[in-house]
Amino acid sequence: MSLEINNVILGGNLTKDVVLKNTSSGRKVCTFTLASNRTYMQGGQKTQETSFIDIEVWGVIAENCAKYLQKGSPVVVIGRLKQDRWETEQGAKRTRLKVLASNVQFMGAGRKKSDRPDDTVDEGMGWDE
Repeated sequence: MSLEINNVILGGNLTKDVVLKNTSSGRKVCTFTLASNRTYMQGGQKTQETSFIDIEVWGVIAENCAKYLQKGSPVVVIGRLKQDRWETEQGAKRTRLKVLASNVQFMGAGRKKSDRPDDTVDEGMGWDE
């Protein structure tokens, strides 16, 4: 039996403003880092552990994230894990996990950000890959 479950639900706050870019084919993609806290008791002391998770969002959702989110914004992200693999110029193999978001729920009061020019990047791997 093969289990192929890859679902992620995370809550936290953005560590910096969203970066919105256009791919060479005109698709919108945004990235941000989510700080998610876990609080637990250790030796009678309340301890907090923070995880920093890279999030990638495509299409209309990416545009809305760039329009309404900023550093500190609370969100809930629903998506899946994706592992990027590459090789450095020295030949060393590298990997990195990120979350490809299919849904981003804005949890705080929305504030429209000022318009910013978009950058252009090479075609990336989107949600529908």
